[in-house]
Amino acid sequence: MLMLDPSVLDFVRESLPPAPARVLEVGAGSGELATALTASGYEVVAIDPASTGDPVRPIPLLELSEPAGSFDAAVAVVSLHHVEPLRESCRRLADMVRPGGPLVLDEIDAARFDERAAGWWLEHRGPDAHDHAGHAPGTPEEIVAFLRHHIHDLATLEDTLGEWFELGPPARGPYLYRWELPPGLRATEEADIVAGRLPEVGVRILATRRPDPA
Repeated sequence: MLMLDPSVLDFVRESLPPAPARVLEVGAGSGELATALTASGYEVVAIDPASTGDPVRPIPLLELSEPAGSFDAAVAVVSLHHVEPLRESCRRLADMVRPGGPLVLDEIDAARFDERAAGWWLEHRGPDAHDHAGHAPGTPEEIVAFLRHHIHDLATLEDTLGEWFELGPPARGPYLYRWELPPGLRATEEADIVAGRLPEVGVRILATRRPDPA
């Protein structure tokens, strides 16, 4: 499970219009970000098909029934890479965000996640770590292959969203320290990136809903 990182919350808050804007969160997990945004005065609709209930609705993006243009903004934190069917779901997302509204993306770039990143992650997980099914996570090569096979890479997300959103430049940085690792590893990951021992696999993008054609 991904815990709510303070830098993620700061990025989202800085990117959203002022409260009480109405915000859609896609892939909200157990609702930590939605709860924090609600406490800041936002009206949040949070969805995740794997959710077990409040404050997150257990439905996929494509099945969310909301009027066109009814959200002032949308947020997706490490979630759009899982969404299927991608294009139809992104079209539905675009329908629900008003023209000019921001889409705030925090993602992992699977194309940059290589054996160095997987090995670093395994090293810091420790020898007794297991995945959600109780299995050992595998070798670096196996983890890279699994990730690249099972999630959409950044280029695919950008190409798909670009039909309806104007995408800002990607801001790259650390990500591994947030992925089921003990706390306190961000500085270590950043130092290894600077030294050239690790790729920057985290990426943040602020997109804007284009006006509909006249």
